[in-house]
Amino acid sequence: MRLSLLSAAALSLLALGSQAQAANYAIDPAHTYVTFEIGHFGTSTNRGRFDKKEGKVEFDRVGKTGKVEIAFDTNSVNTGFGAFNEHLQGADLLNAAKHPKIRFVSTQFNFNGDKLADVTGNLTLLGKTQPVTLTATNFNCYDNPMLKREVCGGDFETTIDRTQFGVNYGIDWGFPKQVRLLIQVEAVKQ
Repeated sequence: MRLSLLSAAALSLLALGSQAQAANYAIDPAHTYVTFEIGHFGTSTNRGRFDKKEGKVEFDRVGKTGKVEIAFDTNSVNTGFGAFNEHLQGADLLNAAKHPKIRFVSTQFNFNGDKLADVTGNLTLLGKTQPVTLTATNFNCYDNPMLKREVCGGDFETTIDRTQFGVNYGIDWGFPKQVRLLIQVEAVKQ
């Protein structure tokens, strides 16, 4: 009986230890890209990216839990065309002077078996916050041979209704409400 109690206690300690394996990661800006796509009069697709981004990730592979915060600078929007960048930064669209950051904060990591399926959370744009789900189209952790550290990351995407955030420019002309966000992220274990 005493051996059984000791065994049970040891197993309990092991179980608790395996649950406390959350690690902190810093977003690697050299391998993290936030891009967007929106239709243009049903003819072509306008694309752009945010060049400045920052964030952090907490991830527990064993416990299948995590947290992520990522912010991108609206003044760093880059379409490859200066006049378009300025228009996007203006009050009609991103209003970068008043709202310099777009922020995503997760509420839950969702797994399908051992594979990360999606990350749910809240997106804040123009001071308005809405729930979104970032679908994982790719996710992996690996030992980076150059950094000598673990790196985790993947490709995520979602489509938002921009009018829910108050971005109504061009709706009357037929511009779509839907904007596709693509987030490629890698984060380095600290």
